[in-house]
This record gives sequence, structure tokens and C-alpha cells, in this order.
Amino acid sequence: MENAVVVVVGADKPGIVAGISSELAMNNVNIVDISQTVLRGIFAMIMLVDLSKSSISISELRKKLQAKGKELNVEVLVYHEEVFRYMERI
Repeated sequence: MENAVVVVVGADKPGIVAGISSELAMNNVNIVDISQTVLRGIFAMIMLVDLSKSSISISELRKKLQAKGKELNVEVLVYHEEVFRYMERI
């Protein structure tokens, strides 16, 4: 399994989850785990996704999700799971 962590943050509005998850599905990326919340109008979502059956690289996925994030007016960050875990240790 090749996992990545996807972080989405922005002003809450309808369609954020649908937009991001649709982009993942179009690229054959599976959502392994997801957590989302809205804090006083601020939307925050963290997903663990599996890229092992996708034909695109993590850098290509990052570009596609960031483009979708621009459409939705949210910030999207994508990290390889190992990089994310290493960053958390520092």
C-alpha cells in the first residue's frame, strides 16, 4: 500500500467533500480513513488515501487536488504518509 495524507482547510460551504473525493475517485485513489469537522465556519478535513491502484504519482495527485482546491476556495496539502509521520516526530 502506498499511502498519502490529504489535508483540506477553508471556509465551510457545500461541495468540498464531494469535490475532493470525486477527484480522488477519478484517479483511482481509495480513501482509507477520513475525519472532518467544522469549527465556527472553518472546514477542516484529513484523509488517509491509498495510491497503490492509481496510475498517477503523488506529485501529480497533489497538482490535481490543489487545482480542485482552487476551484473550491480551499487549501489542499498532500504528503506521502512516511513524510507526514517524519514531520510529526520533529
